[in-house]
Amino acid sequence: MQRAYRHDRIMEGLNITEEMLSPNSVTRQLNDQISLAKAFVVIAKESNNLQFAWELSAQIRNSQILLSNAATRRAPLTTRESESAVRDMALLLYQAQQLHYDSATMIMRLKAKIQSLDEQMNSVTEKSQKYGQIAAEEVPKSLYCLGVRLTTEWFRSPNLQKKLKEKRQVEMKLKDNNLFHFCVFSDNILATSVVVNSTALNSIDPENIVFHLVTDEINYAAMKAWFAMNDFRGVTVDVQKFEDFSWLNASYVPVLKQLQDSEIQNYYFSGNSDDGRTPIKFRNPKYLSMLNHLRFYIPEVFPALKKVVFLDDDIVVRKDLSALFSIDLNGNVNGAVETCMETFHRYHKYLNYSHPLIRAHFDPDACGWAFGMNIFDLVEWRKRNVTGIYHYWQEKNVDRTLWKLGTLPPGLLTFYGLTEPLDPSWHVLGFGYTNIDPQLIESGAVLHFNGNSKPWLKIGMEKYKPLWEKYVDYSHPLLQQCNFH
Repeated sequence: MQRAYRHDRIMEGLNITEEMLSPNSVTRQLNDQISLAKAFVVIAKESNNLQFAWELSAQIRNSQILLSNAATRRAPLTTRESESAVRDMALLLYQAQQLHYDSATMIMRLKAKIQSLDEQMNSVTEKSQKYGQIAAEEVPKSLYCLGVRLTTEWFRSPNLQKKLKEKRQVEMKLKDNNLFHFCVFSDNILATSVVVNSTALNSIDPENIVFHLVTDEINYAAMKAWFAMNDFRGVTVDVQKFEDFSWLNASYVPVLKQLQDSEIQNYYFSGNSDDGRTPIKFRNPKYLSMLNHLRFYIPEVFPALKKVVFLDDDIVVRKDLSALFSIDLNGNVNGAVETCMETFHRYHKYLNYSHPLIRAHFDPDACGWAFGMNIFDLVEWRKRNVTGIYHYWQEKNVDRTLWKLGTLPPGLLTFYGLTEPLDPSWHVLGFGYTNIDPQLIESGAVLHFNGNSKPWLKIGMEKYKPLWEKYVDYSHPLLQQCNFH
């Protein structure tokens, strides 16, 4: 009896479904009419027949009310109560056919509508990418203000310059290979400060840490001023500008040679060389910035060092990094976290395998890896002439046929067969464009805000900004004067 009761209750719950399955069902007939009428509404609007579209919409609502009432009372619609609605809808559908809203016309118009919507979507997507790229490249007023105030402070304050000279007493530390050496190449003072501060605060022994910072002429005084007036738990900080490197010239550096070419200048700085066919992200001038390419010249920048950890300026350090320096790279030059858990990050994604040079030398399924937190063995680097390998591929790509974007593709070529995979927890990526597994955040030693949504920008991902802002002292007088908050 209990089974029979449960069966009856189930059948009662399936009442409307049974109605829909019946070939004589009024409910089914009404639903079919509604579906067809909705398609006619779209076509009527496209034909600018708004009155007819309104009449169809009104009748659709009437039929839906009938179906809703039947579902509420859990009883099928009768022919008598639905007769008027079915007849009225049938008349409207017949009228639609008289207006040549037949199936063939509907299909053609719907195809045209889909194509139009697809074109609109592509246009909106392209604009979104352009505006996102522009927003990512914007220098916030607060950062500009900080640079100006720090530069002013540096030139009007002899005490600040004297303080930096006193710090120079630790000059020997800059060449001491028993210490932990880190390098950052950046023109962003606040971002660089977060890298140094987060490393210092999470270090077991900050006094054994040396940071080598390289910036450009414009930001040199401001960068020196900031690190002279602030202390980072005893971390040694040295600031240089790349314009002082005499070896960095067009006869030695392919990127500088390419910058002198008018076609290259037009491609990156005007975007008119290919009628706009190339996406804006591929024409970002930052990819020709020497601060971006300086990572391939680390042994020349620091000739006395044997091992160094390279850090991008959009990272946050969350753990002590001293253990990186004792990792055995097994004769390799570059220690990096691989990113090929998905096929998206294999070599074929970054390189042009239709080019015979790429096909002949590189496995398309080779695993990609990330710049941003790398341990480099500079002894092996010099022995294997890695910078020479980089020059070879950079010169081969003068016409941008091997790759288009950034420093990672030439990095993949340069360090091919010379990279030692590190434990993924050393470097967690994606904080500037995607959602990250909370467990990865908890275990990560270095968190990387790669992507357009940098934490110092308004377009930064709000839920991850606190991870970065934790290492910004917003009470600092200069930050308050420049409206950082």
